[in-house]
Amino acid sequence: MKYRFLFLILTIVSWDTIAQSPGLPFSKFYSSKEYQGGIQNFSITQSISGLIYVANNFGLLEYDGTTWRRYSLPNSTKIRDVQIDERGIIYVAGQGEFGYFKPDDTGYLRYHSLLEKLPESSKNLEEIWKIIFIHDQVIFCTFQEIFVFSNNQELVSIIKGRTDFESFHFTNNKFYTNQSEDGLQVFENDKLLPVPYGEVFGNEIIKSVISLTTNQQLIFTRNNSVFISNSNTINDWEPNIPKNVQINDAIRLKNGNIAIGTQSDGLFILKDDGQLVLKMNKDNGLQNNSILTLFEDMSGNLWIGHNNGITLLELSLPFRLIDQFSGLPGTGYDAILYDNSIFYGTNFGLSVQNSNAENQNPIKKINGGTGQVYQLTQIQDFLLSAQNDGAFVIKNSVAESIENLPGVWNFHTLKDHPNLIISGSYNGLLLFEIKNDEIKFLRKINGFEESSRILEQDFNGDIWMTHGYKGVYRLRINEALDTVESKYYGTESGLPTNLLISVWKINNRLIFSTEYGFYSYNSQEDKFEKDTFFTRYFDYDFLATSMVEDALGNIFFIGDKEVGVLEKQINGTYVKNYQIFNKIIPLLNDDLQNISLIRANEVLFAANDGFIWYKLDNKKTSSSSFPTMIRSVYLTGVSDSLISQGNYWEKDSLQYSQVPMAIPSIPYHLANIRFESSNPIPNNENTTLFQFWLEGFEDGYGDWTLKRDKAYTNLREGEYIFHVRSKNIYDQVSSPDSYAFRILPPWYRSYPAYFIYFSISLILLSFIYKLIDKRFKKKTHQITDAQRKALLQKESALKSSQEEIDRLRNEKLLAEIQSKDKELASATMHLLNKNGFIDHTKTHLNSIIKKSKNQEVKNEIQKVVQSIDKNIAGDKDWEQFEIHFDQVHGDFMSRFKKEYPDLSPQEIKLSAYLRMNLSSKEIAYLMNISTRGIEIARYRLRKKIKLERTDNLQEFILKF
Repeated sequence: MKYRFLFLILTIVSWDTIAQSPGLPFSKFYSSKEYQGGIQNFSITQSISGLIYVANNFGLLEYDGTTWRRYSLPNSTKIRDVQIDERGIIYVAGQGEFGYFKPDDTGYLRYHSLLEKLPESSKNLEEIWKIIFIHDQVIFCTFQEIFVFSNNQELVSIIKGRTDFESFHFTNNKFYTNQSEDGLQVFENDKLLPVPYGEVFGNEIIKSVISLTTNQQLIFTRNNSVFISNSNTINDWEPNIPKNVQINDAIRLKNGNIAIGTQSDGLFILKDDGQLVLKMNKDNGLQNNSILTLFEDMSGNLWIGHNNGITLLELSLPFRLIDQFSGLPGTGYDAILYDNSIFYGTNFGLSVQNSNAENQNPIKKINGGTGQVYQLTQIQDFLLSAQNDGAFVIKNSVAESIENLPGVWNFHTLKDHPNLIISGSYNGLLLFEIKNDEIKFLRKINGFEESSRILEQDFNGDIWMTHGYKGVYRLRINEALDTVESKYYGTESGLPTNLLISVWKINNRLIFSTEYGFYSYNSQEDKFEKDTFFTRYFDYDFLATSMVEDALGNIFFIGDKEVGVLEKQINGTYVKNYQIFNKIIPLLNDDLQNISLIRANEVLFAANDGFIWYKLDNKKTSSSSFPTMIRSVYLTGVSDSLISQGNYWEKDSLQYSQVPMAIPSIPYHLANIRFESSNPIPNNENTTLFQFWLEGFEDGYGDWTLKRDKAYTNLREGEYIFHVRSKNIYDQVSSPDSYAFRILPPWYRSYPAYFIYFSISLILLSFIYKLIDKRFKKKTHQITDAQRKALLQKESALKSSQEEIDRLRNEKLLAEIQSKDKELASATMHLLNKNGFIDHTKTHLNSIIKKSKNQEVKNEIQKVVQSIDKNIAGDKDWEQFEIHFDQVHGDFMSRFKKEYPDLSPQEIKLSAYLRMNLSSKEIAYLMNISTRGIEIARYRLRKKIKLERTDNLQEFILKF
């Protein structure tokens, strides 16, 4: 542990001696054609959501990480400064105009002038150069006057100087201005007060004032004079920059460094002690040497406003590019730190850069060895280069060929032979020897002819060679070191495949990487088996194409899916750090990938253009995670119609997400909508991924895509919410944005239409009802008529039937009457016969009595006559007759008796016989009286029933 701690201390000390990082930061240049504005950019700022705003000579530029927008002033003049207050109001100042931008109903930023709020005497302006926020005040600065406004855009005061103002500065929450002759002054209590040393700058043009501490400031003037102030004193400050540069701007970065933009010498970044950290100009990375303004964004990136264009320097990244702009052309393959210099091997040959703390040293070409370099390695005190043109040793920055050999891949010290070097070549193994401070070629080793690009030795001295598409070979050199014995291992030996296998020495043991993870060799079973060490850090099918372990045990790797480092922890475990490396994946060498170890924690990745430098102790979390933003919403069709530009004003502040009052209602025939989204992460236009989801139409988010726009067509009526979220190159998923809208139904499905439909339906229903009712009534009438006819028919039939029944009944009754009449006649005749017989018998007996002389006989016959009379008097035949008579003549007897209750039985009988239409003789015979007696009885009956003399008794009785 002592030695390790001592090693760490020495390593840290050695790092401190290297003040500068090799190479240049990642950068992106935006030309005036790209941002579609003027060439000059005077000021840059950033909103809380990450949007970049630039004061341009064509107006206000807005950058959302993907696209640029431009907003012009009414007079189409230059904008000199732009600042955003805490509410999101974008204040601008320009030529003869100043004011602010706020979004309108569609999100378009509309300009609102403050010029009209000035008194007439102050409206004739030329240039407004600077905008300063102090507490709740907004200050607009001109060379003649300073206008103080409240944050409600009301004029508070106007400050005039004794002479013209030269410049304006804000640092450590203080507002400074420099006046010609009077020098530097500070703004306090709405007044300008001189600072103790201010008169020194009466004839100077101050370009920047930077606070180092509460009481210490750096003051930069245009003519390269830099001063440091301490309370009441001021002294010269001599930064490590050329003496003749003209300074336009200077700012202090978040890491404490100071960035200086010059008129014609590009950019300088210094430490706070004045030591140079980075110098960039047109010769090494910048497109334009003229810098008008500098701005550090929330992610630590430096924005540079040029006299022609805009440059973004990604200073926050722990990477640096060592490419053609750094003086190293060509594709990088391998590099090494040797004798305090970094040697680079590219497809163009060898280059070297001296590494020290004082200067950013140039990269120089090494003479000799111009062919493609595969490996740079140090063996003992020799620096060897394995190249396409053979083997080279580098001495005094010159590459010397070691004999005329074919292409060489690598060099390795032969185990147990410290002065012998084994080398893999295009067609087998080569042997070199170190002797008399020289390296000499000994021989080609026989017995193996395969191209041997990747070699490693195990602790037994066996050499393992992996072939890109054949498999693995174990090589054993004989004691004479002139012949090699090889054994092949493929899938039959436990390897999952014969393709893309590489061997690396990690943790002092050999690890074999394959298309399906890592394997190690089991010498006891002479076969390969899955290595469990890496399973917790990589997927089962991870393919490593380059691996290297530094002195601290950190393992840097390049794979088919990710690039990164396994950082070794105190307890021996590892933490994988890979997200930050996603930035460099597209830049890596896609021929032979390689990681070159420079120092502990410091490596160079071989790139398509040079190398990418990385230092582990400089690693930072990925750039600030900005929210996803819906920047534009269009209704698409023959021509697109913009309905939202992503800016909203609510609760007296600027919002970048839709507010409830801004939910649009879209007509059905325009229900084709397209959304454009972005994430303000700079320089990630081609790497940011997006996911979309239209709630109300889709079930959830779709797949990640590089497309930042999403269109929907022919949406049905209803309420929808569009959601979008983004994922940056570091796999950070940003907070989503959403946009709600409603599609109105077509006119034929609208509420008025439904009302009309309802009304028409009612009318139709009424009409149909009436029609149906009419038809029903007609049908009912028809049915009724039919029923009536049927009923009439039935009634007729019934009547006929009834008549027939009546006829039959009458016939029956008539028959019955006739029968009764017959019975009555028969009974009457029987009575007549009976009475006649009795009467005849009585007469005959009376005659016998008269003729007989025998009294006894007469008495006896008299008894018989009396018996006959008695028999006729008590005869019940009349009662039977009466019953039959009433049945035949409709209860005539009962009705007649009821009508004439005073009639005697003989008169009743007479009436009955008259009813039977019998003659007087027949009646006399039936009643056993004389005809004369009948006439008398008839007379008496007429009187009792009170008949007129003219009335016929018999007719009356027949009709009764």
